[in-house]
Amino acid sequence: MRTEPVTFPASLAGQDARTIGLIGLAHGTSHFHHMLLPPLFPVFIRDFGLSYAQLGLLVSVFFAVSGIGQALAGFLVDRKGARPVLFAALTCFVGASLAAASAHSYAGLMLASILAGLGNAPFHPVDFTILNRRVSTARLGHAFSVHGISGNLGWALAPVVLIGLSGALGHWRLAYLCTAALGLTVLTILLWQREAVNDHHAPHAMSPPAGQPTAHPFAFLALPAVWLSFSFFFWTTSALSAIQSFASPALQQLYGLPGAATAFVVTGYMLCGAVGMVIGGFMVARVERLERTIGWAMALAASLLLLASLQVLPAWVAAGSVALAGFGTGLAGPSRDMLIKRAAPPGATGRVYGTVYSGLDLGFAVSAPVFGWLMDHHVPAGIFAGAAACLALGIASATLVGQLVAARRAPPPAASA
Repeated sequence: MRTEPVTFPASLAGQDARTIGLIGLAHGTSHFHHMLLPPLFPVFIRDFGLSYAQLGLLVSVFFAVSGIGQALAGFLVDRKGARPVLFAALTCFVGASLAAASAHSYAGLMLASILAGLGNAPFHPVDFTILNRRVSTARLGHAFSVHGISGNLGWALAPVVLIGLSGALGHWRLAYLCTAALGLTVLTILLWQREAVNDHHAPHAMSPPAGQPTAHPFAFLALPAVWLSFSFFFWTTSALSAIQSFASPALQQLYGLPGAATAFVVTGYMLCGAVGMVIGGFMVARVERLERTIGWAMALAASLLLLASLQVLPAWVAAGSVALAGFGTGLAGPSRDMLIKRAAPPGATGRVYGTVYSGLDLGFAVSAPVFGWLMDHHVPAGIFAGAAACLALGIASATLVGQLVAARRAPPPAASA
């Protein structure tokens, strides 16, 4: 079923664009801080004599703090509003960079990881609450596209900026002072444009129908759609973690490709994902059953990854197949975010997004050791086959969410005479 897009005045389009751009900037900043420490791990080994296990624990702590904090932040957003939580999160990022710049031991780096995790925790409930309340319904698909693309750009820029600044300025501590200045600049811009991210100015906000009793704050946890959405993020993030962490060495072992070339496969995956997100943003306003878009798009991605695992393609075609799989996952992104909006009960947007997106942090934290075990046991094909299996489980979760949402939105049957 197709729904016709609704047009809005040009003045409202400008307001939407400003909010979308500011939230995109904030989201890109959060993803940048996902990678605040990892690009300089070799430097920390040299200067502090740390092991890879210690460095890996820094990443685990980041995602543990972020995951637990994200679920709790949703309640804070619904109670206090998204805007002040957004400002506090950005302040944590500034603190994380300053902690890294002044670190003289493992404890200092751990403090930076905890502060970065605290800053990252509220971003999905904050971002989606503001977007859902301030952006016109017909432009929400584009808002979700920009949100996803900005996150990919933040991931891509962090290694370049940190390694580049460390080399250009002569010391990694100066690079972290620069990232602190970057976080402070973003915070200043959002404070200056604070009205554009004010979620209490809510012309498009969902609220409970008049006269309906207020639901218990934890009532949403009884909804199957919430936990199915959580599982969707867990499985799809597990697939992403496999590709981000191990696609390059897996392709080297399976096909004998040089590491200098396979390193660009992950970049290609992210770029194809960005293209898919742009197209997916246009599709959201025209498709009613969003789970079908998600299913077809992710089935395409899973098929391409499975082909790479079977070693039936020429080496360079297999590498291209892995990169192209990013298009399918990107195409599903805006429909995924809109489906979760539809699944959220009125007045619980922050809590639902916080709980659901904590599946993302759990997926990153759990899947990396599992796929790393496959590499340690010389099963590189398992990286791509396992990622495809995770996407298939994600499709199943999204399908069930879509069915529940459709049942809830369906008109009640007419009473018999």
